[in-house]
Amino acid sequence: MTTPNTSGSTPTPAATDSPAHKVHPERKRRVRTALTLFSVTAWVTGVMLLLLVTRMVMEYLLHMAIPSWATWIAILHGWAYLAFVLATLNLGLKARWKPAVWVITAISGVIPLLSFFVEHARRREVTAKFQLDRA
Repeated sequence: MTTPNTSGSTPTPAATDSPAHKVHPERKRRVRTALTLFSVTAWVTGVMLLLLVTRMVMEYLLHMAIPSWATWIAILHGWAYLAFVLATLNLGLKARWKPAVWVITAISGVIPLLSFFVEHARRREVTAKFQLDRA
């Protein structure tokens, strides 16, 4: 939601988007829960992706014999990534992200190490926007 500024040229954020705006406690609770789920899935996805990359390097570049149980790493990463995408969608809906933010956040689960950095950035943004660090 935007309101026109005094010059009438570009809209500025509405008063409800300002940091001084009080966020309803129930909305804070929902966003905090979604953020926690998002953070957990981002970390699990990131760790599983690092394990998968390590497994692939060992198997395809170093031509090492890989135990049969190691195929589960790819499967588990796939399920973790699915959970991460759903958690991203959940947080995005509650935080009212633009679609571009959703896509960038979701893609971070398939690029090694990126999910850790994106999770940190999104956590800071959401915590500040919804005043989650305040009582």
